[in-house]
Amino acid sequence: MPKGALLRYAHQRLSNSHGRKNANMATTHTLTELAAAIKPRVAAQREAIIQFLRDLCAIPSYDSQIKAVGERAAAEMQALGFDQVFFDRMGNIVGRIGNGERKLLYDSHIDTVGVGDPSAWDWDPFKGKIEDGILYARGACDEKGSTPGMIYGLALARDLGLLEGYTAYYFGNMEEWCDGIAPHALVEVEGIRPDFVVIGEPTRMQVYRGHKGRVEMRIVAKGRSAHAASNHLGDNAIYKLLPIIERISQMEPELGDDPFLGHGKITVSDMKVSTASINAVPDEAIIYIDRRMTFGETPEQVLAQLRAVVGERPDITLELLHYAEPSYTGFVFPVEKIFPSWALDEAHPLVQAGQKTLMALNGSAPPTGKWNFSTNGTYWMGKAGIPSIGFGPGDEIHAHTTLDQVRLDDVVDATAFYALLPAALKA
Repeated sequence: MPKGALLRYAHQRLSNSHGRKNANMATTHTLTELAAAIKPRVAAQREAIIQFLRDLCAIPSYDSQIKAVGERAAAEMQALGFDQVFFDRMGNIVGRIGNGERKLLYDSHIDTVGVGDPSAWDWDPFKGKIEDGILYARGACDEKGSTPGMIYGLALARDLGLLEGYTAYYFGNMEEWCDGIAPHALVEVEGIRPDFVVIGEPTRMQVYRGHKGRVEMRIVAKGRSAHAASNHLGDNAIYKLLPIIERISQMEPELGDDPFLGHGKITVSDMKVSTASINAVPDEAIIYIDRRMTFGETPEQVLAQLRAVVGERPDITLELLHYAEPSYTGFVFPVEKIFPSWALDEAHPLVQAGQKTLMALNGSAPPTGKWNFSTNGTYWMGKAGIPSIGFGPGDEIHAHTTLDQVRLDDVVDATAFYALLPAALKA
């Protein structure tokens, strides 16, 4: 074990001993009193939390290659005395504290998108930089920024006796290429089904409780190849898609709307062409479609809308996309690329626990919100019906950009939220 981790482990053991003396703290103190006890402990761990985040961001983990960053997270959990730390069959990292009846899981994806053109960055995206209290690095916002707080928060909750009656999990997973596939496999293959989930995607330090779903599709047009000098002998597959693309560009006003989740969206997001050469008529053209669903829209309706645009013809087909790519461990978990819309009711105990936690820590709580993008909540709440909320540092507008960033004060403060929430959920 590295010297720094060994020192943290020794310090944590001493803290654990103190925590065991106060194992009934959750039942004998108000949330405000607990918040007051948590804050100085979090402050004392500030530098360790920030260094942990920088270590995570320094490890490339795009294209779902999360083994190395998972090992770094595992080392921290082991140093903090988690009861069990293991990789699941897909290759996600799991840490467990306790064996209580109630199961609480903290979910953060530790994969990222790539960096794109390296010259577009003003600093090394993995080394990152700290400026004006903000860490700029790939994955700082989306979503490694929540990982240190979740791991340190759970260890702190244990030390203060706030996890009595819980089995608490940290789940560091791969999400970027297929939302929800990692938790789906955790439940169906590993047999771990939590009662409550907290998703660490960036929420600007608010409690979020839902987002739109989506369906991913493609439209394939078949043509006939010919030399471009004799194009009248061919059948250009690209031209067949042009009126379809134009119609899709006009569809959005016709899509569904919801007071909370907002309006449906549709985007032609990619195009691929098969041609013998740049001097030939293309014999195949494919467009990919990202269709964001709001409440009141179903995958069946979405597909029917697009079939009506395509029409009944043998040379053009509409296809629902599937995901069956092996993970870095070789594990395959085939799923349709249907991601349901979801929202947890404002009055649900988990939402209220999140708001009570913010009230206890800050004296106020902003209104609950929603993500504009998609998360693992498409499975947790959307498919499995497991009550879920989001809470994390960062703002999603910085995700996938060369300004990927997170405020370090928020990274540290999120630790207190994750530590106190189990007590608020019991209150």
